[in-house]
Amino acid sequence: CAPYAAPGYDFDRYLADYDPAVWGRDTPVSGPQEDARAASAANQAAAIQAYVPSDTTVVGVGRNAAIRGASLQIKDADNVIVRNLTLESPLDCFPQWDPTDGERGAWNSEYDAAVVHGSTHVWLDHNTFTDGRHPDSSLPRHYGELYQRHDGELDVVRGADLVTVSWNVFEDHAKTLMIGNSDAAGDTDRGRLRVTLHHNLFRDVGERAPRVRFGRVDAYNNHYVIAEDSYAYSFGIGFESRLVAEKNSFRLPPGVGPGRILKKWSEAPLTAVRNHVNGAETDLVAAHNADNPDTPLQRDAGWTPALRTRVDDPRAVPGVVVPRAGAGRIR
Repeated sequence: CAPYAAPGYDFDRYLADYDPAVWGRDTPVSGPQEDARAASAANQAAAIQAYVPSDTTVVGVGRNAAIRGASLQIKDADNVIVRNLTLESPLDCFPQWDPTDGERGAWNSEYDAAVVHGSTHVWLDHNTFTDGRHPDSSLPRHYGELYQRHDGELDVVRGADLVTVSWNVFEDHAKTLMIGNSDAAGDTDRGRLRVTLHHNLFRDVGERAPRVRFGRVDAYNNHYVIAEDSYAYSFGIGFESRLVAEKNSFRLPPGVGPGRILKKWSEAPLTAVRNHVNGAETDLVAAHNADNPDTPLQRDAGWTPALRTRVDDPRAVPGVVVPRAGAGRIR
């Protein structure tokens, strides 16, 4: 991180200046140290963001190909394929403290492992997205909050369209996969963000698997292995989303009920049928509504996916996905 630091940036000084006991919790940070932090962050962004142009395939050679510490930016491109790579989430060297984020404030970071931004006809297949050598459990705490140095593993945003995410592993991460980044992005996102997620393994991820705004998202034959201590939800139902979740498989630990799989952020109907939880077919909408009677979800996304290829029985999904998803497993 040291080569990216702008003149005058001093993390110890940053901590002292914006300590809530000094700065408070009502006003976003500003001043010389925040300016130096932002300049440092710009230096890092210029160094670690790799832009993938149109008509490009990025494919890992062999079983152990990896990109560590960089962020693939598929921005304003068409016809891009990314396959057979381990993508270790980059560490933000200069997270920003936001005292107004929640009741206690939070550290916010940049740099997803991969971003699909305004791009079309994109296929991400047989990759492994992971925090790798730097899990959240290895990070310190400042002001009593986790010094979060990770953003997402994959974002599909800003009018991206016709994206397929297949046979990947998403693991050991908090905010995993976001489709649509803002409720205010209707001008670019409405009618787009058509995304298919199939045969992916989500293992020990906390949330956003995915969280959806605006998009028509088809999620089928994905397998979710949930860890109790870090789990918030899997499918986030966001503004004007139309999610179809069908024939997925969930392995929940004791103490985590199926009512936590869905989380309602906005009023948006979804279709959730023939999903299995711990081996039994489960009505995810009914489970959510039973646990959340004041914020029920509505059924029927209003569309039917028509472009699926292989569809497996949900009882077979764990045995199909676990040994075949991720980097190094292309047959």
